[in-house]
Amino acid sequence: MRILVTGGAGFIGSHVCERLIAEGHAVAAMDNFITGSPANIAHLRDNPNFEFIETDISERCDLDGPLDAVMNLASPASPVGYLDNPIATMRVGSHGTYNALELARRAGARFLQASTSEVYGDPLEHPQRETYWGNVNCIGVRSVYDEAKRYAEALTMACWRTYGLRTRIIRIFNTYGPRMALNDGRVVPNFVAQAVRNEPLTVYGDGSATRAFCYVSDLVDGMLRLLWSDEHMPVNVGNPSEMTVLQFAQAVRAAGQPGCTSEIVFVQPRAERISDDPQRRRPDISRARAILGWEPRVSLEEGLRNTIAYFRKAMSHA
Repeated sequence: MRILVTGGAGFIGSHVCERLIAEGHAVAAMDNFITGSPANIAHLRDNPNFEFIETDISERCDLDGPLDAVMNLASPASPVGYLDNPIATMRVGSHGTYNALELARRAGARFLQASTSEVYGDPLEHPQRETYWGNVNCIGVRSVYDEAKRYAEALTMACWRTYGLRTRIIRIFNTYGPRMALNDGRVVPNFVAQAVRNEPLTVYGDGSATRAFCYVSDLVDGMLRLLWSDEHMPVNVGNPSEMTVLQFAQAVRAAGQPGCTSEIVFVQPRAERISDDPQRRRPDISRARAILGWEPRVSLEEGLRNTIAYFRKAMSHA
């Protein structure tokens, strides 16, 4: 099939492109490189089944020829990315999603919207099920991302109800792996980069906030299973193994052995990191198990080994 991946040069998008090509599909990728990187798709450029279009889908999302599916992954996804680009983040979630949906409608293609666990905000329900409406501060600094994704979900559902478009919505929880940006600002690249440099691992606050980390290949598997399914309602895809940020720092330090001498230090977070930062995060993946037959398979130890190896190489080149 021929599949469009918007945000195709991003961390997750590049892995999606790679997987689709490996499965024999033709892939068109779009990106404007606000947070994506040409390096993420450099190894795909000479593949005859890969084409790349540099564009901002907030302005234009057109593709000639037949099209079987549109996977909309275009958006800054880290606090650094969306706090530095607040208007662009809201535009890609609104105008960009509309343009991608319209392309899918014209082509008669199925459509997958990449949403996020951030639609649950700082959750009052734990673990988070797809039926939970969330606890989001709609005017906080993080709202540019949270509300853009909530709008994108609403628009996707409106197109399903109005046009009968074959839409899918995936709510992505914390994902990690190779090709994360070194300056991403999230806990995984922060800790891994510090461990590679044998610098102190800086834990914000007391380290009691929790996250659940899913390796990128597991996420991509769940995403493609959802794309080819008949499920139009949102589905959580993430790792339900919850751990504190302090426990994760300890796991990164252990995975960095031998030679990792990093100590763990506690620092006061900046105000923008405190504002509306979720204190607990864990997906209920009952629907993913039942509908998609999916659950994560890559262990944290294996995933961290792969991620650390990537960061060592990327940092040596840098």
